[in-house]
Amino acid sequence: MTIMTSSPVRRGGRPALRLVKTQALSREEWLSVRQRGIGSSDAAAALGLNPHQSMLELWMIKTGRAHMLPQIDPGDRTTPTYWGSLLEPIVAAHYTYETGNKVRKVNAVLQHPDPDKTWMLANIDREILSAPDVQILECKTAGEYGARAWREGVPEYVQCQVQHQLAVTGKVAADVCVLICGQEIKIHRIERDSELIDGLIKLEREFWHYVETDTQPPADGSDSADRALRSLYPHDYGDVVDFRDNRAMSAAFSDLQTLRDEMATRAQVEQQLKQTIQQMMGSSSRALFETGTVSWKRSKDGTQLDVERLKAEHPALFDTYLFPKAGSRRFLIQS
Repeated sequence: MTIMTSSPVRRGGRPALRLVKTQALSREEWLSVRQRGIGSSDAAAALGLNPHQSMLELWMIKTGRAHMLPQIDPGDRTTPTYWGSLLEPIVAAHYTYETGNKVRKVNAVLQHPDPDKTWMLANIDREILSAPDVQILECKTAGEYGARAWREGVPEYVQCQVQHQLAVTGKVAADVCVLICGQEIKIHRIERDSELIDGLIKLEREFWHYVETDTQPPADGSDSADRALRSLYPHDYGDVVDFRDNRAMSAAFSDLQTLRDEMATRAQVEQQLKQTIQQMMGSSSRALFETGTVSWKRSKDGTQLDVERLKAEHPALFDTYLFPKAGSRRFLIQS
């Protein structure tokens, strides 16, 4: 077990309001409550700092457009969310074992007590009892891939989540207990940073203005933003939009053309360098360099289905295995 701390303690604020009790809420009711504000797990995305969710995708959820996005099966037992929920009590119990701090669940959605911040909501994994220096426990799990984000301490998106919780609750510190790859526990102390919270509230308020005015936030180039745009605009209807007098859009298009040309040139250079190494390797399987290695091995022979022959010789059988596939819009550039 490792316990790590960061930043000096800052004075807390007024305690949070209990917006609604969660024990009897269905999943649909709980999601409806979350739609009324920015929760702690939304904070990083609202700031554009969540590597898994963009501001645009979060905006779709908060404006009632979640049904347009690809749907995740809540019963899917292969997702990190499922395993995080399943292991949360175990992580909390181990935290108590390691620290001696007793904890209990908070079965409520909490709301910031200030009238101008009622859109700031929070769900707390556990509250810590009888510990004067820390009041909140946030439980996390990280698999082999997710563990990379924890190498240098608490990831930025989790720090945003915890500072949001401290802002809503008025508490002064939280412990983040993370289970790494199912076998290593680390405990990180995050203490209230009032200056950071002030900046966080300002940026969250800007995002919430996008929600209240039904105005899309800018796309950020992420897979999440791409998913959101494809969900918002799955079809085109043949009309033409003229951006020739729009300087900002014309500049974006020009920059995109230049970037595409540079990428094509770099791809050609990459291929040439690759082929230079291959030519010198000949039939060797590996090559050693001062800064790394290259592997050039033949894959095992395999088999593949002759689809065209199957279709020609057994059309009825072929048709029984067809299923509909939705089309998608292609983004093509012409100079």
